[in-house]
Amino acid sequence: MYTKYEKARILGARAFQIALNAPPNVKPKDVDPVNVAIQEFEEGKTPLEVKRKR
Repeated sequence: MYTKYEKARILGARAFQIALNAPPNVKPKDVDPVNVAIQEFEEGKTPLEVKRKR
């Protein structure tokens, strides 16, 4: 479970990577990097993780 801030950071970072021609981890339904990042996140295929302090 991610907070809304973590989700926003993950989606923003991944959309930026995709905009710079990083290969998507899903078959994109759209060409917009933000929509591709959202699709990856919803399918659980985002290659980013959150490290929290304990």
